[in-house]
Amino acid sequence: MAKRAGQKLRILQVMQLILQHTDEEHGLTLAQMAAMLRDQGLDCERKSLYDDIQTLRDFGLDILLQKQGRQSVYLLASRDFELPELKLLVDAVQSSRFITAKKSEQLIGKIERLASVPQGRQLQRQVYVQGRIKTMNESIYHNVDKLHEAISAGRQIKFRYFQWSVQFGGGSRVVKSYRHGGALYQISPWALLWDDENYYMVGYDGAAGKIKHYRVDKMEAIQLTDLARDGQREFASFDTAVYSKKVFGMYGGQEQTVRLRFADYLAGVVVDRFGTDLPLRPAGPGQFIAVVQVQTSPQFFSWVFGLGDGVQILSPQQIVDDFLHHARQVTDLYGDRNGPDAV
Repeated sequence: MAKRAGQKLRILQVMQLILQHTDEEHGLTLAQMAAMLRDQGLDCERKSLYDDIQTLRDFGLDILLQKQGRQSVYLLASRDFELPELKLLVDAVQSSRFITAKKSEQLIGKIERLASVPQGRQLQRQVYVQGRIKTMNESIYHNVDKLHEAISAGRQIKFRYFQWSVQFGGGSRVVKSYRHGGALYQISPWALLWDDENYYMVGYDGAAGKIKHYRVDKMEAIQLTDLARDGQREFASFDTAVYSKKVFGMYGGQEQTVRLRFADYLAGVVVDRFGTDLPLRPAGPGQFIAVVQVQTSPQFFSWVFGLGDGVQILSPQQIVDDFLHHARQVTDLYGDRNGPDAV
């Protein structure tokens, strides 16, 4: 019985050696495998290794025998994930703002174990993204799991919601400030949306009778209730992509149809924000007019500001007036450079 148990353990160790130390460019000879197994206290004959490798092939591992120089080596020719795919995953994890630095390191370590040891060294790379600030909320992963559970079960949730505030006078200067005085929100969750490098929960607020969205990393103490979620009619034809395009920066505002005149060189910016299915028409040399559906808000005006003289709001007039008012509020801050706050 002990001998049979040792045989079972040996074949598992052989599989681990092949998975960890071989790939399309790196192989192991039978002698190298036997030496590694002896280091783990497992003695085996050459014939036993042949049999183990054939069993693993029958199991489905793509193990090949190839010549590398003067030696014949065994290697794993294919895996579930190719190396370029793993590099993409690592890059996505490292560059994602909503994943904390600690969790990024843990996830990348797990991704490395999907490759061989030599390939894993290639995954230990740094992706530098200008201005990258990682989230400070480690609970976001549990929040996402809870929200998926509630959405799958079709149940309402309760949670607390906070925003970051500054506080002076000792202790931490950046503190949590709970909305609604810390009272619990009760929402019917319908979708999770990743926009502008943040996770959002989109749901139905039955008390307000409208669709709302919440930053997942600012949600705390999420609880599933026994109440079935509502909002079926509102979400019957809900399109997350359309919703994301309309809600700039995830801040509310009244949804309106807006006519904008753009310089031709901003065509890519327009497509990135609104897609290609837009009413467009030429507007003179080097310009075009686009009609878009947006939720007008300070965030929308800031986006327009950022494009400088390459864009102009044409209508409705009320939006033009609101934009000018917003611009005056900003410029008024810099109007009197001889005031009490002047440097």
